[in-house]
Amino acid sequence: MPFALLQDRAVIVVSGPEAEHFLQNIVTVDLDALKDSEVKPGALLAPQGKILFDFLISRIGPDAFRLECPAEVAEGFHRRLLLYKLRTKAEITKPEQKVVTVAWQDDSSASGTDSTTLTDTRFAVGNVKRSYGATNTDESGDPDAWHAFRIANGVAESGLDYQLGDAFPHDVLLDQTGGVGFAKGCYVGQEVVSRMQHRGTARRRVLIASAETALPAAGTELTVEGRPVGTLGSVSGKQGLAIARIDRVKNAVDAGKTILAGDVPVTLAIPGWAKFTFPEDATSSGSS
Repeated sequence: MPFALLQDRAVIVVSGPEAEHFLQNIVTVDLDALKDSEVKPGALLAPQGKILFDFLISRIGPDAFRLECPAEVAEGFHRRLLLYKLRTKAEITKPEQKVVTVAWQDDSSASGTDSTTLTDTRFAVGNVKRSYGATNTDESGDPDAWHAFRIANGVAESGLDYQLGDAFPHDVLLDQTGGVGFAKGCYVGQEVVSRMQHRGTARRRVLIASAETALPAAGTELTVEGRPVGTLGSVSGKQGLAIARIDRVKNAVDAGKTILAGDVPVTLAIPGWAKFTFPEDATSSGSS
């Protein structure tokens, strides 16, 4: 069973009698739909609807939640949550660095851990499991294989595929992976996200980029005849993730024009599990 210890992740714990009510009112994910056996994606947004912090959330008791996020933004995320807390009966702590283990393509628990193993619901295939706690192995597994698997499945993460403050939830497919609760009540940035959903105006999307040769580095611009259509994110050999304007990609494909990542020709595909499609009429490709 392939596995990897993720050294670049951190955990924040929100606990107390009002912890769920507190989080439900500020984050995108619907906690009413969060099962004890799952870890689900979510985000804390700016009032304008863009992602300030993304995370994976799971339950660790009847009144406690674990929010896993990139280690480099954990302090800022912790401070932001404290700003929203006010008189809420909840504690927000950032415990010592927890070991995050991810395993995939197997029915058993993650190797070398002594804590509960949870299903990562972002993945439609591969039976991806995450676990938190001590490890009884010195091996780090295969982080490169993990990122290759993540890329092949079209699952984007901040810092690797997009920058916080630059993307809407729809851009990074949180609307597709259960990271946005459209039936829940208000949360920070909810009005903008709901408007994009109901009007169908999302045009920037995560796509899987493939090439016949090695792809260039993350951050490389995707162009058609010199005009930008998107940006390359994580790369693993000949495959990578990209956030691109799907209307402009559709126009290029319909016209038989080559899409380039730097000077490397690429094809861009919607992840097989996603429910959105390329627009049928993509003749209009105005500004974002």
